[in-house]
Amino acid sequence: MDLAAGENLCEPGDDYGYVWFPLTGLISQGSQLRHHGPLDMGLIGSEGMLGATLALGVDTAPLQAVVTEAGTALRMHATDLRLSLREDEALRLRGDHYLYILLVELARTASCNRFHAIGPRLARCLPLATDRTSANRLHLTHESLAAMLGVRRSGVTVAARALGDRGLIRYTRGEIVILDRDGLKATACTCYADSPSHRNGMSLT
Repeated sequence: MDLAAGENLCEPGDDYGYVWFPLTGLISQGSQLRHHGPLDMGLIGSEGMLGATLALGVDTAPLQAVVTEAGTALRMHATDLRLSLREDEALRLRGDHYLYILLVELARTASCNRFHAIGPRLARCLPLATDRTSANRLHLTHESLAAMLGVRRSGVTVAARALGDRGLIRYTRGEIVILDRDGLKATACTCYADSPSHRNGMSLT
């Protein structure tokens, strides 16, 4: 299936009709409080799936899911996944491991958003995104970056300009090219190195 940038795959409380396994592109899962803008809680790329809570027997989506970067994905009926989880112990164990890593990632993201400055958080966010796409080029708007960081667009502009001035990225409208990945990781807050998806691997494959 094609994934179009900005496509809304589910809202909180929606029943999962399908689960999605991205091959390329990115899906962001976000939370939104009344009178506040959206806040991304995690990215899903080729390492994972949308609909993992089905492994817990929960049929409804806990978060909004929107395509952040266009790509392609495999799609499976939720009923077929539930049947496979009952019949395949190895798949069930893999799903449990993936869910555990997601929970740790959510907690780390919440702490990072609260305690770390915008610049190091952006420097963390970009390598995490490219880890999931296996590419050094990202098609991300100011709005999507602001949602990832939980800040205003102006904060993204200042932080991205600072990274660009240091030769770490090239940022044009709607596109970011990673020029110095090692330098970017060195600039990132410790949450990148400590990320369980980075250290332990959270891939379903």
